[in-house]
Amino acid sequence: MEYVTLNNGLKMPMVGFGVFRVPDKKECEESVYQAIKAGYRLIDTAAAYTNEDAVGAAVKRAINDDICKREDLFITSKLWVQDMMDYDSAKKGIEASLKKSGLEYLDLYLLHQACGDYFAAWRAMEDAYREGLLKAIGVSNFYSNILTNFCEVVKIKPVVNQVELHPYYTQEKALETMKYYNVIPEAWAPLGGGRYNPFEDEMLKDMANHHHKSVGQVLLRWNLQRGVVVIPKSTHLERIKENIDLFDFELSEEEMNKISSLDMGYTGSRAKHFDPEFVRMVLNNKIHD
Repeated sequence: MEYVTLNNGLKMPMVGFGVFRVPDKKECEESVYQAIKAGYRLIDTAAAYTNEDAVGAAVKRAINDDICKREDLFITSKLWVQDMMDYDSAKKGIEASLKKSGLEYLDLYLLHQACGDYFAAWRAMEDAYREGLLKAIGVSNFYSNILTNFCEVVKIKPVVNQVELHPYYTQEKALETMKYYNVIPEAWAPLGGGRYNPFEDEMLKDMANHHHKSVGQVLLRWNLQRGVVVIPKSTHLERIKENIDLFDFELSEEEMNKISSLDMGYTGSRAKHFDPEFVRMVLNNKIHD
């Protein structure tokens, strides 16, 4: 495993395991447990995913089975919008995440969206960080203008910005902004979120065959070489193992450029955080991501 050093000195694995849209508790717990057995040390969940408890159960199970120690793991969760309306609601949201997961601390905690009074929520997260309940704090879905304003105002800068990043939505300007503020980019939907059919792309298949890898591994490796942390999700053991097997090959500059040429310049996801209608839906609790 390769690691990146966050701006507070904490080391974070470059490859993690995501559990978005795995609401079934047994399936989520088993998937996370198998991921930890396979070598994952970064696990990414959120209050809105309704599976923080399953992640916590898998963590305890892995520790009890001597697969790892708690300090070896990097557990991430996120504060949902309805808990970002003021300082007190954010504080309660943080406490709820800790209680539901059954963990004494979270290694990373993110503001899930740039909605509500996220500055007040951030102050609650800053206090929880100072208390040691959160080892690092960051943001998610903060576009460049929002991230710039945020970093220029807050006392403690975010360590991570988790956004949609894949070859069909490369977000080069967003990466430049994050680099400027020493914020590590983390990709959700690093394989495209099932919207672009990369597994049928002949260029990508040829590239994968050349490296004796899968198309998925090539896509994940592309982001890693851009300095982006990836958190692919799967509930299938074979794919879980495949998605972490990324460190025995390297893409050439020509291959990197070819993959980047797939960029469409816009997101095909329904989660358009810059869209006023989407923001209204989030604030009215009609959508979770």
